[in-house]
Amino acid sequence: MDYTEKLDKAIARLHEEGRYRTFIDIERHKGQFPHAEWTRPDGSKQPITVWCGNDYLGMGQNPAVLQAMHEAVDATGAGSGGTRNISGTTVYHKRLEAELADLHDKEAALLFTSAYIANDATLSTLPKLFPGLIIYSDELNHASMIEGIRRNGGAKRVFRHNDIDHLRELLAADDPDAPKVIAFESVYSMDGDFGPIEAICDLADEFGALTYLDEVHAVGMYGPRGAGVAARDGLMNRIDMINGTLAKAYGVMGGYVAASFKLCDAIRCYAPGFIFTTSLPPAVAAGAAASVAYLKQADDLREQHQTQARILKLRLKGLGLPIIDHGSHIVPVIVGDPVHTKKLSDMLLDQFGIYVQPINFPTVPRGTERLRFTPSPVHGPKEIDALVSAMDELWSHCALNRAELTA
Repeated sequence: MDYTEKLDKAIARLHEEGRYRTFIDIERHKGQFPHAEWTRPDGSKQPITVWCGNDYLGMGQNPAVLQAMHEAVDATGAGSGGTRNISGTTVYHKRLEAELADLHDKEAALLFTSAYIANDATLSTLPKLFPGLIIYSDELNHASMIEGIRRNGGAKRVFRHNDIDHLRELLAADDPDAPKVIAFESVYSMDGDFGPIEAICDLADEFGALTYLDEVHAVGMYGPRGAGVAARDGLMNRIDMINGTLAKAYGVMGGYVAASFKLCDAIRCYAPGFIFTTSLPPAVAAGAAASVAYLKQADDLREQHQTQARILKLRLKGLGLPIIDHGSHIVPVIVGDPVHTKKLSDMLLDQFGIYVQPINFPTVPRGTERLRFTPSPVHGPKEIDALVSAMDELWSHCALNRAELTA
């Protein structure tokens, strides 16, 4: 067996399809986000503006967050020293879990190293807690949810995206006495559309199902105190399990599940992804706790964020660019071809100092390849003007379609 040849063929396929992924070397400078420096392949440096980051509110540069992290490093050192069960639980981890439980008005929260691990570990563990469990999953759920459900060994049903009638059909067709969980998202990150939370909660009540809501792209940015879309819509008390991240709007790292004390306790005791993973460094937990606490009081920052997203969408629509606008903060511009998407991304970076990563299959379906912009409160008029001008010029240069998408 020529293993090298197999690897060469696998990588070559990605190149042929125009979806080989490349990293660019970025150096962020404290206090200057979204501006950064790109190290070009020849070693030279070029100033760039980051337009595809998940640090949605710039909290990775927030002085309160940095101060908390510095103090924790000085007090405790670098790493946690172990798993949560074996010497890796500190006052910083407990403080962060208390902040998160309070944020979502739940009895408890359980901290993981990422929201991916939180989804995977929790959803793969639920059938151990509820034998015979059936999980109903939106077809566009994040890969971490799909993987957790796939690995759990229990029954699963996949319903068409945001299709309440299809979900009802699936629920009605199953044993009414079987335990059930409906897993879905509040904001779907590739199109920026919202899940029908209230309608799903109504079905959960009707069929005796638990609800599992991924609020990764909503926590910090929507609802009172940044608790998410469910909180914004007055539905948080109807959600049994909430998954969130500390690596996007909160600008640090980590993920969590917020739920009842008993459910968090059971996951803590049964989930291998929790039991056998070294806990977050105390300084990271301290920074995340400071960020959560800060954003509970930062409605003005959330308003600025939404305003900048609306402005960018209006400006791009004015050029007739094919954007998808579901009213969220995410701004996808459809290109529809992986090679063209990568070329546009490269030209924006090289010629205009604008960094936006191409989004290709399998992250999105073939034929819907896109550039996905994530404006923040600190992407001001100067940055938006530069982006809109560059997109207009390149769209004309590449003779791309300007027909607007409405959904």
